[in-house]
Amino acid sequence: MTTELLILTGTAASVAFAHTILGPDHYLPFIFMAKARKWSNAKTAWITAACGVGHVGSSLAIGIIGIVFGISVAKLELIDGVRGSIAAWGFTIFGLIYMIWGIWRAVYNKPHKHFHLHKDGTMHEHDHNHTNQHDHIHNKNITPWVLFTIFVLGPCEAMIPLLLFPAAENNYVGLVVVAIVFGVVTILTMLAVVMLSVYGLNLAFFGKMERYTHALAGAIVLLSGIGILWLGL
Repeated sequence: MTTELLILTGTAASVAFAHTILGPDHYLPFIFMAKARKWSNAKTAWITAACGVGHVGSSLAIGIIGIVFGISVAKLELIDGVRGSIAAWGFTIFGLIYMIWGIWRAVYNKPHKHFHLHKDGTMHEHDHNHTNQHDHIHNKNITPWVLFTIFVLGPCEAMIPLLLFPAAENNYVGLVVVAIVFGVVTILTMLAVVMLSVYGLNLAFFGKMERYTHALAGAIVLLSGIGILWLGL
């Protein structure tokens, strides 16, 4: 490996790691959705990985198109800006709708007592909620697909400039290495943060607040969208 290729590899890895860690939208939605929807570890991992592949793959595709057709960095950044705005609004709208549904669900599923009077005059009571009766409807949900779509639209802003540098010098080996390293580090970082956080969150006891986890998950996604739109996270 040449010195230049080594520097490119190290830069791609460090930028990918920083880009992922500093962007809470890369992991917070998965952490809290996994808790709220009671996803298994395997399901959480494959949804996170699939969204990561979509996120990196879409930017890679745009970068390659830009290289092939000689599109300037400024125009590619403009395209990424539009994609980023769409993804941010997607997070915001989806998070708001999900949060409202989560609040409604929490109120509707508040445990309450039912009283039964028997023919012999005896009466008994039992606790009751509507979760078990209606959760089967929501288990067949589109949440993973919504997240995947938003992540495909969301750009890896730091990736395209890294791709253009070796391409400008006709260093196609460097181009491939940068693409692979950036993608792998991004996805592995997402997985590591999500799975470790989910493990820790599953150890926490929420008690009566458990029914508000959907509302909390929606609020986190909403805040992620707001953070991208107004704070540039």
